[in-house]
Amino acid sequence: MTNPIADDATRIALEAAAFRRLVAHLRERSDVQNIDLMNLAGFCRNCLSRWYREAAEAAGLPLTDPQAREIIYGMPYKEWQAKHQTPATTAQQAALAKSHPGH
Repeated sequence: MTNPIADDATRIALEAAAFRRLVAHLRERSDVQNIDLMNLAGFCRNCLSRWYREAAEAAGLPLTDPQAREIIYGMPYKEWQAKHQTPATTAQQAALAKSHPGH
């Protein structure tokens, strides 16, 4: 399939808008645990923050993991964990071990 958006500036603006919407959606859905995202989609908020940091580094911009996580989570990671993260169940852990060995 050919991308109907021919110019790079428009494509980048649309991608950025979609990314911002994804981040906003994940912030709103704090009930969805990272382990569930990993088990179902193969990535989680932490992956997204790491990709963000890697993109910043590729652009020559220094960004730490904690800074990138705060951008994605909308607050410091430890604060988000305390407010929203629940202990993983045995079933969740088993599913993660199966889908992502060594993770």
